[in-house]
Amino acid sequence: MAGRIPQRFLDDLLDRVDIVDVIDRRVKLKKTGKNFSACCPFHDEKSPSFSVNPEKQFYYCFGCGAGGNALSFVMDYEKLDFPQAVENLAGNVGLEVPKEDVKPGSSAPTDSNKPLLDMLESATQFYENALRHDRNKKIAVDYLKGRGLTGKIAAQFRLGYAPAGWDNLLKALSKTDADTAHLEKAGLLVKNDKGRIYDRFRERIVFPILDQRGRIIAFGGRVLGDDKPKYLNSPETPVFHKSRELYGLYQARKNNRSLTRIVVVEGYMDVIALAQHDIGYAVATLGTSTSETHLEKLFRLVPEVVFCFDGDEAGRKAAFRALEAALPAMQDGRQARFLFLDEGEDPDSLVRKKGKEFLESRFDSADPLETFLFNSMASGLDLKTMDGRARFSMLAAPYLHKLPEGVFKTLMYQSLAERTGIDLESLKRLQAPPANERTTRDTARLDGKEAASAATNHDGIYPTPAPKNAEDFPEPPSGYGTPDYGDEDYSDIGYDDGGLQDGPPFDGAYTLPFDGETSSSIARDNSLTPSSRNPIHRILGLIALKPGLVIGTDLEQLPENPRQDWVLLRALIEHIQSQPDISTAALLGYWYGTPEGQLLTDLAGRETLTEDDGLEALYQALLQKLLQQPEIDAVRQRFEQLKKANYAELDAEQKRELLTLTQKLRTLSGRR
Repeated sequence: MAGRIPQRFLDDLLDRVDIVDVIDRRVKLKKTGKNFSACCPFHDEKSPSFSVNPEKQFYYCFGCGAGGNALSFVMDYEKLDFPQAVENLAGNVGLEVPKEDVKPGSSAPTDSNKPLLDMLESATQFYENALRHDRNKKIAVDYLKGRGLTGKIAAQFRLGYAPAGWDNLLKALSKTDADTAHLEKAGLLVKNDKGRIYDRFRERIVFPILDQRGRIIAFGGRVLGDDKPKYLNSPETPVFHKSRELYGLYQARKNNRSLTRIVVVEGYMDVIALAQHDIGYAVATLGTSTSETHLEKLFRLVPEVVFCFDGDEAGRKAAFRALEAALPAMQDGRQARFLFLDEGEDPDSLVRKKGKEFLESRFDSADPLETFLFNSMASGLDLKTMDGRARFSMLAAPYLHKLPEGVFKTLMYQSLAERTGIDLESLKRLQAPPANERTTRDTARLDGKEAASAATNHDGIYPTPAPKNAEDFPEPPSGYGTPDYGDEDYSDIGYDDGGLQDGPPFDGAYTLPFDGETSSSIARDNSLTPSSRNPIHRILGLIALKPGLVIGTDLEQLPENPRQDWVLLRALIEHIQSQPDISTAALLGYWYGTPEGQLLTDLAGRETLTEDDGLEALYQALLQKLLQQPEIDAVRQRFEQLKKANYAELDAEQKRELLTLTQKLRTLSGRR
């Protein structure tokens, strides 16, 4: 049996090579402070966002997210497989690559995703061939022609056709049991309850989805017959995480060397139609809401993002979710705009009827974020009255709190002050959670004190004090929903799903993941999607850059949790404690080629550590927060149960318990 490369040799190799030398021989680096920078070799860009850290021996691109150690760079840049890249680096430092016998049942350290990527590429070629040669291709070709697409644009986006039938792809690509397993793992096959395996995509136009390096990682399919749903996407797989990817982004970067704007549209056909009309900077999300991760990726490429949605209720709800995701990313110099099209219109139909210049003029005149936000908050309110201005301020101020510090945030507060006549400091103290509907959420918080009955106190922004005892809670006025118990968005206690909330923006529901009763957000488990609000992700980033932080950590203290990021944390600590001197480069290399490795690279790239002072204290504080998670989960579960009940039907003891739970959640999360 062929030998494999010992892990100890790989660690030694990474210790001997200098990543700056390795990269500088291929991409000219420039010294910038303690690091080195260059324009990224993995995507087109005008200004450098590719950074190399000589101390930690890893690289990261803030534009496209590529990152890793010297070995992963050589693999990606030279298009080499793992053994070839090792031979390449070893030859440069005069080392001979040893091999060790592989024991039966063990596996070599190869990229486990390569078979999936190869199978996805083969599937793309199968679908492309079917669009040209299948005996039933006419139905697919006629559909594409009817949508105004040319053969050239179809080839550019590698469109294909999945013929009718249950096992066309299966028969074409599956020669062995291993092939079948790879096809299923890549999301191309489905196994039903009876164990029958069949093609996922049947009688559909197929849209290949590419990652930042141009590799096929998934598909979208548009039905041609009567099957449901109309659009079908690949499921989450080891190589496809829909919350990270954007359809058309690879083509936009490839075909535009000087991107200044990206337009987010709702569908694949919109992206392709715009590209055909020389608007090659449109992207679409993949069956999810626009997330904070999406926005950070886009704003690292361009200073302006335009959201172009239908003007109906669904389009406006989607736009508001996009606005919520955009707020934390709105650093000075960035601009988000919102364009709503007339009923019955979409970018596809509009560009065909009116042309490129007309549509781009609509992009230019789209509402800036501040206009859309303030108009949404003011909807249904009479700002000529004190009551209307008070409610408007309580609705709008919490969204302004989410903006990063800077000139834009200051100007937004000034604009709100001018619209309401309320002084800036009072506005900045308003801490009410965003309302679900203008008529059902009138309570607010000011300096941590709850307003249990702002609905009956409309004489200004200053709420009545919270009742001391449960018996003092007022009953809700007629026509009002469940009153606000002074709760907050506790999604930062433990985990959040990166802003990927389904449903309308004002659904009034709390998405508080916990272990116990399941919630919609925990079921989707986006725990490998980087999130700035998730303390476990902050810990992972710190550990990746400073492995020695975990040497004294007691693994037994960490509660068990099936979430992938928790599993990764435990594995990370265990691995480092078994190799106390392991470097950042070796650590990233150990998980290279896996979703966990990509997460560690992303999180390490986000950290900007210059000094070690205070690092241990920060790590311990975040760890302590995680250790409190079981108690938080239990309290939150009971809190959720009581909140679901009709407030008017709660007895005095339950109201008292609800108040206690609210205060306890706030205490456990570090709020007083």
